[in-house]
Amino acid sequence: MPIDLREFYQASDPSRTLFVNNSSDGKYYIDFSSVRGGDILGKLKQKITFFKPNEPTCTLFTGHIGCGKSTELLRLQAELEKLGFHVVYFESSDDLEMTDVDIADVLLAIARRVSQSLDKITLESPNKFNELLQGAWKVLNSEVTAGKVKLPVVGDVGLSADKEKLSLSVGIGEITAKMKNDPTLREKLNQYLAPQKTKLLEAINQELLEPAIAKLKQQGKNGLVVIVDNLDRIDNRAKPWGRPQQEYLFVDQGEFLTKLNCHLIYTMPLSLKFSNDYGMLTQRFPEDPKVLPMVPVQWSDGSVHTQGMALMQQMVLARAFPDLTPEERLSKVTEIFDSAASLERLCKMSGGHVRDVLRLLNTWIMEEMSLPLTRETLEQVIRSRRNEIMLPISEVEWQLLRHVKERKKVSDDHGYQKLIRSRFVFEYRDSGESWFDVNPVLAEAKELQ
Repeated sequence: MPIDLREFYQASDPSRTLFVNNSSDGKYYIDFSSVRGGDILGKLKQKITFFKPNEPTCTLFTGHIGCGKSTELLRLQAELEKLGFHVVYFESSDDLEMTDVDIADVLLAIARRVSQSLDKITLESPNKFNELLQGAWKVLNSEVTAGKVKLPVVGDVGLSADKEKLSLSVGIGEITAKMKNDPTLREKLNQYLAPQKTKLLEAINQELLEPAIAKLKQQGKNGLVVIVDNLDRIDNRAKPWGRPQQEYLFVDQGEFLTKLNCHLIYTMPLSLKFSNDYGMLTQRFPEDPKVLPMVPVQWSDGSVHTQGMALMQQMVLARAFPDLTPEERLSKVTEIFDSAASLERLCKMSGGHVRDVLRLLNTWIMEEMSLPLTRETLEQVIRSRRNEIMLPISEVEWQLLRHVKERKKVSDDHGYQKLIRSRFVFEYRDSGESWFDVNPVLAEAKELQ
């Protein structure tokens, strides 16, 4: 059967996260662990299920945005659920205003998502939580001038008609929705909650997590795991007192992130690994962050990484031929591309970045509008992408990029943090050692020749 161009385009959507447990998405999944320095998620799973099933654990998980972290975390969720754990996975960007995040926002978001997922489990009346939420609601109501904004009265915040039982997920949801949408209310509420962080933690642990885990174990479950995705996407603008937001949350407030009494996994911005405060960050958390590196498509000397390149090509081909074996897909390369060399060029230009290879492919399909896709159009797509990402680069940053291209290293200099965050520079792993290289699309710019 001929390939349906529209289906191929939709399957290569770079914004799509694969739910590996879903049979149709599972066909697109390629396991890159053999070229990424080992099964990082497998080791994390062992820590939770074998080494510390009955103790709280806390893990930071990082990597370039778009390198496949969400897909791997959803795969971990499915595997943990098969092993009898209750897993709460959520994307923090749905709950938080990513330009302005405080520790209380994160704790409330976790509490809401956990209580929401446990709606069939009846817990005792959460008195401390009730008190905190009522206080928070009074702060919100006092800040809203009459007639300007209509806020519900306390009875609307998750309290039942008899005003005895509080639905935490509804109560917190009402408050966090107001916080997310109004910076003034968010500031006032954080001023109220900031001095009560310890009390908030106690309420979450004693009135939600601990009784929930006890009930889950009565039902035959092995424990509770909370996966907070997209926290690596928080903006790094400075707080009013000058501290960059990422350092503030993960370094200054990091201890609070570790204090919830369940298994926790947070995604962390990769650029923090190159912060001057990284040593302090590793002191706040029980172990060093786990890094999901790029898929290597070439070695540091520029030669082709045969295994990584083969897996990257399979990822592209699987979007067109999900039901075929790897060998069968390779025999059909010229049904999609004008030559095998064009497919290799696509994978090389992605630098082994999963989302970038799909972004280039998706644009290529749209520009060409027919199969096979031609090398000439690919080169146009690459040039267009290069022009787009070059625009914000300063002369100082070009100099830093020349250093990376030449030395395959970065320092903890602030400029390098920006290069990593902007995905101008990628990190790779080889036998436990890290090396760095310029994004291949950028590497061909005349400024770097």
